[in-house]
Amino acid sequence: MQILLISVGTRMPSWVQQGFDEYTKRLPREYALKLLEVQLKKRTKNSDIQRLVAAEGKQILALIPPATFVIAMELSGKQWSTEQLASSLDGWQMQYRHVALLVGGPDGLSKECLDRANQRWCLSELTFPHPLVRIIIAEQLYRSWSLLNNHPYHR
Repeated sequence: MQILLISVGTRMPSWVQQGFDEYTKRLPREYALKLLEVQLKKRTKNSDIQRLVAAEGKQILALIPPATFVIAMELSGKQWSTEQLASSLDGWQMQYRHVALLVGGPDGLSKECLDRANQRWCLSELTFPHPLVRIIIAEQLYRSWSLLNNHPYHR
């Protein structure tokens, strides 16, 4: 299974890429995690935010392969425990060739992205910087894999 993390934003600080890469390399091949970035549209005080989010959404949707199971990272989504994520990860691995996790920009995901999603996942009610979300997702996927495989990391 290939897990695609499709995220709005490019040119992240080096520590973000290093953190993401650290957990990505720990995952085995059968849970390959790949980051795909979408350019954040420039915002000004006079920007039409809905139009910008819609444009970002079109770019995100274009990166999703056919027959992909899609999870939108969304505040209105369900919060999962590590055990619930591990169970989901195990199910995804058995049922899907591709799983995509969608992370919007500072103004969230477009309606079209949310409509395309099969599930919505909320990491927390806390607000995280978007670059940090990439690392959190990668770490939680690795932690869930370690739980499924009785690896000591999950404790």
